Amino acid sequence: MTVIDELFAVLKERQANPSPESYTAQLLADEDEILKKIGEESVEVILAAKGQGRQRLIEESADVVYHLSVLLVAKGIDWADIEAELVSRR
Repeated sequence: MTVIDELFAVLKERQANPSPESYTAQLLADEDEILKKIGEESVEVILAAKGQGRQRLIEESADVVYHLSVLLVAKGIDWADIEAELVSRR
């Protein structure tokens, strides 16, 4: 199992069993908030790439992947669907 598979499993669990203390569950309850976070984190990736260093770029990229994954789970899209699309583009 990859870390992405593990992430999706946790996100789906939070979706099925939401808890008020869970940041993920809060995001899943508010699609506009997910979209806002993706936008914010994408800007932070750009800023990191423009001079904040390798580690900062890694951290911000992980934030984008996390928030994008939350959106995909909210929309019923699995990571395998993304992989299949990438394979079709080879």
